[in-house]
Order: sequence, then structure tokens, then C-alpha cells
Amino acid sequence: MAVRQGLDTETVLQAAIEIADVQGIEQVTLAALAAKLNVKTPSLYNHIKGLPDLRRLMSQRSLQDIKAAMVDAVIGKSGDEALLAAGFAYVNFARNQPGLYDAMAALPDLEDPQVKEASTQVVMFILRLLASYSLSEEDALHVVRGFRSIVHGFSSLEMKNGFRMGLERNESLRRLLTTYLRGLSVTS
Repeated sequence: MAVRQGLDTETVLQAAIEIADVQGIEQVTLAALAAKLNVKTPSLYNHIKGLPDLRRLMSQRSLQDIKAAMVDAVIGKSGDEALLAAGFAYVNFARNQPGLYDAMAALPDLEDPQVKEASTQVVMFILRLLASYSLSEEDALHVVRGFRSIVHGFSSLEMKNGFRMGLERNESLRRLLTTYLRGLSVTS
């Protein structure tokens, strides 16, 4: 079977991300993807193994991109300032790429080595941000869980239109993260 010129796994992945970000992750189907790429559905199998493989690739990309956004946000920062910047970067990623974020939030198979590695890299990055707090390894992992719960919870509520009051959302996020960080400095 001939492979269409210019079509590769990255092109297929990017098209799926575009569908997810505009229409929602539920709308990412092989038929919709084939229509977007102007190919027949079977042609996609030259580049992906099927919808579960595509979802895995999307989840892996989301984790990689979230980490990259946090890395960019914390350059030149440390301590509370770095964690605050990382938290905002995480939430802004979800705001800017809601479909791709949903692909990560669904976490298809954490036993998949590539998804597991991407997830581990996010955790390791946050742990490096916590180095200045002199926490034990166990305490630091609890802090990572708390941090990720805060930013994921905020992102999820915001994406589902859970914040309907006329309050500035970034101010709410800043207060939430700052309160968490104050508690962190008390325990370290």
C-alpha cells in the first residue's frame, strides 16, 4: 500500500490534536481524522496502530508539552516563585490546548513505557523544583501529589465551566497556589 506523500505519524498526531482542541477529545475518531487529512481511514494504519495507539501518542505528547511549558515558565526562578510559575504554566496549557489536555487527563495506559516515562519526567521536574525546601523524599512526593491535584483540579473545573462567578480566575489560582506554598514552607 502506498503511503501518501507528506503524511507521517507526526502529521496524523497534529491533526488529531487540532480536532481535540477545537471539537473535544470525544470527537477524535479515525473517520474524523481521515476526513481532516483527506485520506481513507485504512491509510491511517500506515502511521498509527489504531485509535488506542493514537490516544497513547496524544497522552504522551500532552505530558511532554506540559513539562516543556513548566520548564519555560520557571527559567530564572526558584522556590515559591518557580512553583507558582509552574502551576500557572500547567493551567495555561490546559486553557490553550483543552483537547490535548483531556487526552492526558484520561491517561490511557500508565503501564505503557513511553507514557510512563513522560509522566515520570513531569514528576521528576516538579521534584527538582522542590529541592530548595529540604523535604524528605516521601514528603516531596506528597507535595507533588498535592501540587498536581491543585492544578489539575483547577484546570478541570475551569474547562467544565465550573467558575461562573465574576471573579478573576488567575487571581483565584494565585491565591490557591500561594496558600499551598505557605503551608509548604511551614512544613519544611
